[in-house]
Amino acid sequence: MTEHRLDVHGLTFRVIEEGAGPAVVLLHGFPDSADLWRHQIAALAAAGHRVIAPDLRGFGASSRPPAAADYGMRLLIGDVLGILDALGVDAVDVVGHDWGAALAWHVAFAASERVRRLAVVSVGHPAAGREAGIPQRRLSWYMLWFLFPGVAEEVMPAEDWRFFREWAWDGAARGSDPQLDRQLADLARPGALTAGLNWYRANIHPVAFARPGTGRAASRRLACPVLGVWSSADFALGEEQLAGSERYVDGPWRYERIEGVGHWVPVHAAERLSEVLVDFLDS
Repeated sequence: MTEHRLDVHGLTFRVIEEGAGPAVVLLHGFPDSADLWRHQIAALAAAGHRVIAPDLRGFGASSRPPAAADYGMRLLIGDVLGILDALGVDAVDVVGHDWGAALAWHVAFAASERVRRLAVVSVGHPAAGREAGIPQRRLSWYMLWFLFPGVAEEVMPAEDWRFFREWAWDGAARGSDPQLDRQLADLARPGALTAGLNWYRANIHPVAFARPGTGRAASRRLACPVLGVWSSADFALGEEQLAGSERYVDGPWRYERIEGVGHWVPVHAAERLSEVLVDFLDS
């Protein structure tokens, strides 16, 4: 793998690149980094793709602007397109997980002429999220809690990140899973937790939480091929908000349900996800 340090819009981004061929960009979510995709990077590169995996704004070794307003969706879209421009990439396949999947939808909306295919893991179309109703709102309760500055910063690190481990990892202990250990190490760096939480604070409003998918993006449709992947043991996202995304895709739609796997699909169903992505991107 090659690691770049790219300057885009006044920020520095760590970007992993491997392979040659049609470009695919992998967008991680909270609280991860490009390393989330380590299995898929190798598999996609071996299958003949040029794989680009950045640490997104606020995460990993990329810049962490201080203000919540610095994490608005338009800026995040600009980061992805700026990274692609810096690497000389015009047309691209876009893959995302968690917040990276939400961002992937918006990149496809904003730059449809550049996105050949879209693959989203865990997070569906904004309108499908709205239509999933109260059951999804119950699962997403933590988003409202994250909106209070300083509260999650105080509670989550206490007792060796006990709250985070119980909420996101079903009470797993440190040392029980390499991905959990990576996340805890990243979150413990000065300013890292607030930077990650700023993705929520800049893009979610209490009114929008109650009535999600009411903005301009909710009416957007996609003509490119779209793959949706959902895992049946996801603690934060129900099936309807992803499976229902088919209603907003005019191009070919494919849906994959992975049984018995939690939210961290790229590492806990690494082989299956890699197989599905290679098949979809080569179709």
